[in-house]
Amino acid sequence: MTYPSGTLGQRASFWVSAGVVSHTLWTSAAPAVTYPLYAAEWNLSFAVTTAIFAIYPIVVVTVLIFLGDVSDYIGRRETMLLGLAASLIGVLLFAVAPSVPWLFAGRIWMGIGVGLSASPATAAVVEFSPAGQLHRASFITAAAQAVGFGLATLVGGTLVQYAPFPTRLNFWVLFAYIAALLFGTWLVPRQSSVLTPGRWSPRLPFVPPGIRTVFVVSGAAGAAAYTIGSLILSLGAQTAHDLIGSSNALINGAAISLFAVFSGAFGLWAKRLEAEMAVIVGGIVTAVAMAVFAAATAAHSLAVFLIAIAVSGIAYSLTFLGGLTLINTAAPDRHRAATLSAFYLVAYFVQGGVALLLGLAANAWGLRLAINLGTAAIAVMGVLAMALIIVGRRSADE
Repeated sequence: MTYPSGTLGQRASFWVSAGVVSHTLWTSAAPAVTYPLYAAEWNLSFAVTTAIFAIYPIVVVTVLIFLGDVSDYIGRRETMLLGLAASLIGVLLFAVAPSVPWLFAGRIWMGIGVGLSASPATAAVVEFSPAGQLHRASFITAAAQAVGFGLATLVGGTLVQYAPFPTRLNFWVLFAYIAALLFGTWLVPRQSSVLTPGRWSPRLPFVPPGIRTVFVVSGAAGAAAYTIGSLILSLGAQTAHDLIGSSNALINGAAISLFAVFSGAFGLWAKRLEAEMAVIVGGIVTAVAMAVFAAATAAHSLAVFLIAIAVSGIAYSLTFLGGLTLINTAAPDRHRAATLSAFYLVAYFVQGGVALLLGLAANAWGLRLAINLGTAAIAVMGVLAMALIIVGRRSADE
């Protein structure tokens, strides 16, 4: 492949695309450590704070439904640029927000941005990888998400606890990061060789008939992984504050960042596993992680809470990496973005639904019972993804 003068080469474009992937999790997780501050400043209920979180995946799903395959027609670069611009607007609204409606508006713009950029960035990571490196591309995608999550919680926790303007400076830092990504993405070459012929028109995400069985399994794994993230992002800081008894935002942010640290570090080992085995092991680890999480809230133990977050990161790494590798391997080049959009649609739809239900349960019955119900439901989803893999293997053997 040749590149026009003044644009980035394949290696640099690969890492810029990975940076765009990282922004999707940083953008998603950025408000996580500020939810307790908003709740205290504006007297918000659990239902409102989780709704602020949940509106984001709901918008992501809506964008994926109507625009999920647009990058197959207009290009990865162009779609990533549109997504980054929308994310930039959303982060700016958080940085200057004087009231709750601004937060909802910011989350809507963030959802538009991530909905537009998640699948083309993931596809671009694959397409800018060296030939035969699909597994490595899936690992880098998962690692980039872990880095984005870690930056959101560590940088956010530090700025909230020790810097001025605790509900604003965090978002100005993210604003600068996305602006830098916009510049880098502008220099990424347009890949005309992978575009689908014809004119684009709005349509539902497309899953080619030959890979629909693989898609069901990978979608279940992706949904299980994202529901773990839903629990950590929507109620993790509030759980640490209310049930564990930690009032330090940096400690709480650092605790939640263990999710990203263990997800990324364990991914180095998990990439050696076959994708199906990663999902099977991930289902088991998910059930263990959720049991430990529930035990931490019952014992009000920071040490057990830290273990629960770390094991949750391992569970996320296994299930997401396994699911993504399955669908990346099966997806045809000319429908890669549409297929990945369908994958993310399932994951974000379930994530948003779980977050809303957790908030309503916490509002009605208290945070501890909501955590118990949520951890049980997430454990079931992990086991379901594992069961689908096992059933599929047995069917193939027969």
